[in-house]
Amino acid sequence: MGSHESIRRYNVAMSAAQDPLLYARVETVLAGEIADGDLKVGDQLPTEDSLIARFGVSRITVRRAIQNLVSRRLVEIRRGKGTFVAAPKITQDLKELSGFVEDMHALGRKPTARVIGKETVNASATVARQLALTTGERVVRIRRVRLADGVPLSFDETYLPLEIGKKIIANNLRVEPIFSLLERKYDVPLIEAEYKLDAVGADNEVAKALKVKPRSPIFRIERTFYSTGSRPVDYETLHYRGDLVQFVTRLVRKSSR
Repeated sequence: MGSHESIRRYNVAMSAAQDPLLYARVETVLAGEIADGDLKVGDQLPTEDSLIARFGVSRITVRRAIQNLVSRRLVEIRRGKGTFVAAPKITQDLKELSGFVEDMHALGRKPTARVIGKETVNASATVARQLALTTGERVVRIRRVRLADGVPLSFDETYLPLEIGKKIIANNLRVEPIFSLLERKYDVPLIEAEYKLDAVGADNEVAKALKVKPRSPIFRIERTFYSTGSRPVDYETLHYRGDLVQFVTRLVRKSSR
């Protein structure tokens, strides 16, 4: 009995010693499959029993590996449903005036655009006010879905004064950023912008464009760009997916002296 008891204790000790290596291996393999795209955003991970059978490890080991993936924000546990590959948040800095393409390139993402519409419309009171025009005056409206690595990230509505707007929509907006066209092709420098940000639920149009459920959390940004002489040249309403994007900035406290 003593001999058998010693062997059993030895095996338990070895198991405990190897456990960190085992859960780390499970974690590394699953993280690699997520990085390689074998497991995509929104995919459900195999069940615990499947992972136990696949890796030949204990349930405790599988659960620890999964918990580490949760801590790394690679997966999320949905109560009563299972474990799913999480959508990594894209962090955008609000310290400099930049466009979507510039932001995505800086993050190592591939930006693309899907143009939903480009037409001439009557300016609403809000659009007219932002562009220093008269309500009902004709403006150009451009609607696009912006994607990062093929994932819909933002639904944008852009309003431009008629003269410059007609020039802009003559270009291929799937590949040419409006910022670049304004500044490099039509010599309209963008000097500064006013931002307003609030949280809303996705309406049906936005939800369809971004492939999310209606009322999903959305960051709505209104921004107006000004050229030389404080002339407004571009008014936009951007709808960013709240589950995929976070905004950061760094503020300096004004001296109290």
